[in-house]
Amino acid sequence: MKLHTLLQALPFQAMPVDNPEIKALTQDHRKVEADSLFICIRGSKFDGHQFAEAAVKKGAAAIVSEKPLVNIAVPVIIVNDTKRAMAILADAFYQQPTKQLRLIGITGTNGKTTTSHLIEQMLRDNGQETGLIGTMYRKIGQEILETVNTTPDSLTLQQTFRQMCDANVETAIMEVSSHALIQGRVYGCDFNIAIFTNLTQDHLDYHETMEAYKQAKGLLFSQLGNTYSFTKPKVAIMNADDEAASDYLVGTAAHVITYGIDHDADIMATNIKMNAKGTTFTLTTPTGSMPVNLQLIGKFSVYNVLAAIACGFAAKLPLPSIVASMEKMTAIAGRFEQVDGKKPYTVIVDYAHTPDSLKNVLTTIKQFAEKRIFVVVGCGGDRDRTKRPLMAKIACEYATNPIFTSDNPRSEDPRTIIEEMEAGVVGKQYEAITDRKEAIFAAIRSAQAGDVVLIAGKGHETYQIIGDQVFDFDDRKVALKAMKNV
Repeated sequence: MKLHTLLQALPFQAMPVDNPEIKALTQDHRKVEADSLFICIRGSKFDGHQFAEAAVKKGAAAIVSEKPLVNIAVPVIIVNDTKRAMAILADAFYQQPTKQLRLIGITGTNGKTTTSHLIEQMLRDNGQETGLIGTMYRKIGQEILETVNTTPDSLTLQQTFRQMCDANVETAIMEVSSHALIQGRVYGCDFNIAIFTNLTQDHLDYHETMEAYKQAKGLLFSQLGNTYSFTKPKVAIMNADDEAASDYLVGTAAHVITYGIDHDADIMATNIKMNAKGTTFTLTTPTGSMPVNLQLIGKFSVYNVLAAIACGFAAKLPLPSIVASMEKMTAIAGRFEQVDGKKPYTVIVDYAHTPDSLKNVLTTIKQFAEKRIFVVVGCGGDRDRTKRPLMAKIACEYATNPIFTSDNPRSEDPRTIIEEMEAGVVGKQYEAITDRKEAIFAAIRSAQAGDVVLIAGKGHETYQIIGDQVFDFDDRKVALKAMKNV
């Protein structure tokens, strides 16, 4: 694509004299190829403007910058905001791929990953080719690609959507983080269905206040647009049991479908019963009621399933087919995942890393645990410090044997993190073991028949970040090794 053609996406931008061919877009100077457009992005650690000259030496044909650059022999396009420009240019360069897809976005503090996988299963069972973008990976059909963030940057997103279109994907499902919404990573994404799961404390290291965090999530619904379409209607799906939903309802012009358990909603679950093997409930929808028999456990799982069912309803799928897909689903990796070590006690690995998610998981375990409940839990370094005493308090309140340990300490001293957790449980009974492996082994070594051991916080992750180093670490593998050796 010629540079002048691409820059038509920025209608108020002056055209440079030269008009080179642009064969790729990148914000990483290390990935510059011949005839690339290099976009200078100011990050938290590096400023891309510092690498403009290096990008030109590697073959960049033009530069997008927020300021004039010296010693640059290729066209320099100066914009006020390179992140915004990158989203617009990426959408144009990859030929507006989300206009060719049905795009489903899911936001909320907890439940995004499970809900996205439930929806993927439901759509695939109904014959659709799907794509998935989220915390665990990017997925195009059955091909799995690595991901760094829950929601990638706008350039990676649009490139991924183009790959999906080229692979004949019909529907893309993506987790949309609050960071991504504030930072404009999803600018240019033409969402058809937006889902709100819940809002509880998290990421206050970034947003600073719960109000700011709530407003960030709300951007997904306000950005659905202000017009109506008969062929591709925009739909906002809201958790009626969460107070934030009322604010999001005001902020969207889209059609609304609500789901809930405790408050009246379009899609509801009643008569909920659960045990160690699964959960049953009666599903009520505008088109009828059905019994549902899940292999998933817990009230939080019911909420995720209701959100997915509401999405299927919005997509006009047959209700029996929707329910059949929900009933066949087993635990997602690292989400209430049982580690089968052939022992008389139960070991569960879960991604619970917020106060609310930890409380939900422990509350569920209390409903079927025969004896003691061990919980191995820590808090991530360089993240929201205010939730550390809250996590500890919940661990002590809902588990009989809490063990505080390291999560991903990053640049912080793991012992200091644990001390901040301990500040919330003065006078309570707990054990503190800094080394996460030793903490897991200690819990499993103490477990007896009928006990439950919950290993919380990291879930599907296969690494641990200590300082600036990344070590191989999988809670499930460590737990299995402990079960075999004690």
